[in-house]
Amino acid sequence: MPEKPQTLGQLKASGYRSRPVKDEIRTNLKARLAGGEKLFPGILGYERTVIPGIVNALLARHDFILLGLRGQAKTRVLRALSSFLDEETPVLAGSELNDDPLAPVSVPGCRMVEEAGDEAPIEWLGREERYNEKLATPDVSIADLLGDIDPIKAATHKLTFADPEVIHFGVVARTNRGIFTINELPDLAPRIQVGLLNILEERDLQIRGFPVRIPLDILMVFSANPEDYTNRGSIITPLKDRISSQILTHYPQDIETAAEISANEAWVERDTPLPPLSDDVKRLVEEIAFAARASELVDQSSGVSARMPISALELLTSNLERRALVHGKDSAHPRLADFQMLLPAITGKVEMVYEGEQKGAEVVARQIIGDAVRKLFDERFPRVGRALGSGGEEDSGPYTNMVEWFAGGGEVLLSDEQSFAEYEEQLEKVPGLLTLAGTYAGDPPGRAFAAEMVLEGLHQHLKLAREDLDTQVTYKEMIKFQLLKPHRRERGEVN
Repeated sequence: MPEKPQTLGQLKASGYRSRPVKDEIRTNLKARLAGGEKLFPGILGYERTVIPGIVNALLARHDFILLGLRGQAKTRVLRALSSFLDEETPVLAGSELNDDPLAPVSVPGCRMVEEAGDEAPIEWLGREERYNEKLATPDVSIADLLGDIDPIKAATHKLTFADPEVIHFGVVARTNRGIFTINELPDLAPRIQVGLLNILEERDLQIRGFPVRIPLDILMVFSANPEDYTNRGSIITPLKDRISSQILTHYPQDIETAAEISANEAWVERDTPLPPLSDDVKRLVEEIAFAARASELVDQSSGVSARMPISALELLTSNLERRALVHGKDSAHPRLADFQMLLPAITGKVEMVYEGEQKGAEVVARQIIGDAVRKLFDERFPRVGRALGSGGEEDSGPYTNMVEWFAGGGEVLLSDEQSFAEYEEQLEKVPGLLTLAGTYAGDPPGRAFAAEMVLEGLHQHLKLAREDLDTQVTYKEMIKFQLLKPHRRERGEVN
């Protein structure tokens, strides 16, 4: 491999030709498209929606914005743009603005080329060093982004404030010949947004009263939540007009994609030996997120982040790990009672509407879990009939004996603290329950999970009552429980 040029003369002799950063990205993108390469590894669910929009924007040499709710991988997508830059690019050594050796734009860069000529030293900048980002906050200033007069530099070099060399450049200017991202753009104060107008349209940088204009070669990209959610600010109309493409992001549109995202992101490979999670368990975790996005008690304008099922999967694994350490690996198989320990992953990641706030975050979270279980139950198990007998039981069907047993005073107490033997012993009490569950799962842990799904499904269809106490769940007769509940609530026995 030939040695890289280290001086301007060697760079010229190598035949190097500089090109604008957008043309560089366009050329590399075209090559990867033609070669059938994956453009955004690790980004799932955007193959036919967001990614084609980004590709079109880059091919058109557009600055663009990703607009979407929280937890939709906007920042990850934008950071992946650096892979479309050249592996390395030459810059004048020591230049603040990553000056192109063949066409410097800064005063020091121009002076270096003028004085040293072909002996001007060259450095090579990696693609990761050419990507910068800034989280927009109300206290971000023009000086942070573009630059300002530096009195210390003026005093040190004995320069007047009229000398362009007293300018201290901001992070946007220092990303010249690269990609700059501003996250949460609406949070940027309107007067600061105005400072970006020239960069996006005229491609130059103006600082204070200096007559000098510095042409910047830069791709500007942004991310934002919809304005009706952020409320903290908005994108000014002239800036919107100058951002050439607006691309909408979204949450996973199907359970399979959502589960794959969570599997890739969640930390579930623990040093404690644990049994693998079944597909039904993984599916149920994702169904919780989908149920939250459909709930009338959740503020849908704020969204339900994809981080919620990731956190839930990690908490579920931790609960299994905790039980494995206490009762052994055989008791570490997931059970529906474990899902009560996922409340911290839900309550901290959903915002409630007024009715939801009145009910309480934990109540709403339990209801969301119940909605998810009901959907999976209705897909996997026989339909629950609507005809009721004298005890509240179903008149006919596979659940008749079970409901009648509860009507006769039977109760089942399940907890994530029980050993598997204790857990299974409770399920065996219900006539026909494990037999029915066995037709949907072969091994004992899977059969027990399916049996618990049946009990919760009957509760969701108002055939059984359920009482929660800490992490314990008790299933009992619906009618008797409803009659006793007001009196027990007075004694503080019912939540």
